[in-house]
Amino acid sequence: MYMIAGLGNPGEKYRHSRHNAGFDTIDRLADQYGICLREMKFEALYGKGLIEGRQVLLVKPTTYMNDSGRSLQQFVRFYQLDPLEDMLVISDDVTLDCGVIRVRKQGSAGGHNGLKSIIACLGTDRFPRVRVGVGKVPTGGDMIAHVLGRIRPEERENMALGEEHAAEAAVMVMEGQIVEAMNRYNGMRPEENSPCKARG
Repeated sequence: MYMIAGLGNPGEKYRHSRHNAGFDTIDRLADQYGICLREMKFEALYGKGLIEGRQVLLVKPTTYMNDSGRSLQQFVRFYQLDPLEDMLVISDDVTLDCGVIRVRKQGSAGGHNGLKSIIACLGTDRFPRVRVGVGKVPTGGDMIAHVLGRIRPEERENMALGEEHAAEAAVMVMEGQIVEAMNRYNGMRPEENSPCKARG
């Protein structure tokens, strides 16, 4: 079993906010691979299915972002997962421009409260993660208002491409191709791999 968890906040109020880039990427994977996210267990909405022949859990914790680790810890224990080998976390990143993604094999939370919670609950930072850029906080702006706010119309195309790339990278990591995913996506502008550019 492999678990791909996307971080975010539950409820219509937070739907498609910057902080919910992880949730939105999980929804993209669920749609692409026909996995129904309708089960509730361990304080999460989740679904089971096959991705490229491997049995996968797609998980969206419903604990709110800052307690994400409480939910994922229960999945790790129940399914006896090795965080480094059997788990991937997808989150937003306010240090990256909209749609830019970063794949990492392990590391610190980098100031992200959801990742902090996971590291604290699992007792390790040794798990892969894909971070989706949601744009930097404007000068003089408020961090909370920024991450809980919606993507602006002019940012939506890049954001959609970023989530598409994050989903592709997640599958590569699951298949043991994390180095290849890092080489392909880290630092790449979202438009560099867009279908329109590919056709041109």
